[in-house]
Amino acid sequence: MTDPIGSSVSLDAVPLFPLPNVVLFPRAVLPLHIFEQRYKAMTADAITGERLVAMALLKPGWEKSYYGTPTIEPVVCVGQIISHERLADGKYNFLLRGQTRAVIERELASDKPYRVARLRPLEQVPVMEIDLGEARGRLVQLFNEGALARTSLARQFREMLAGQIATPDICDLVAFNLLDDVPLKQSLLAEIDVRRRVERTVDALTKVQRFLGPALRPDEVNLN
Repeated sequence: MTDPIGSSVSLDAVPLFPLPNVVLFPRAVLPLHIFEQRYKAMTADAITGERLVAMALLKPGWEKSYYGTPTIEPVVCVGQIISHERLADGKYNFLLRGQTRAVIERELASDKPYRVARLRPLEQVPVMEIDLGEARGRLVQLFNEGALARTSLARQFREMLAGQIATPDICDLVAFNLLDDVPLKQSLLAEIDVRRRVERTVDALTKVQRFLGPALRPDEVNLN
């Protein structure tokens, strides 16, 4: 089992965009403002090609070699540019929608100013939706009671949980939008056991609920 990505899309040479505090998940949409020269070149190449960019998390100590090739986590999320604008000064804004978890097989020698890698989709241990009923029920409760129920995103998650969207997909969106712990998010991105990933995400969201507390008013919480 892997996350969905078009069968015609090649992962043989995907641009890498390493950042220190950003972990993209499949189906999540990430707005990006591109101002560095090397990443302006990356964006220009991407939008004339398959529109793919792999978001990678920089490992601790990246500051020493940011403009070189600092160490990155081996599991990335491949995203596809779904809209973009080129500004008058040559900078870009674009929206990147996560498509699939992937593992860096190797970085490629390139004449490009940005890093490029050969990737392979991350194989995962699947789980049937019927076996996630308890976890989904906990999510329903979290978004209907307590402080999380009063947040700006609660209605959207209640609608997703009432519909046909798979629980693992909802959990990826929960992790992206509602969890702040970057190492935890990276570990959830890299978790190959889908059932365990769901359970860990729900446990983490439960801790968020406890942290927020039950007595907050709606105007006191905004997770956007």
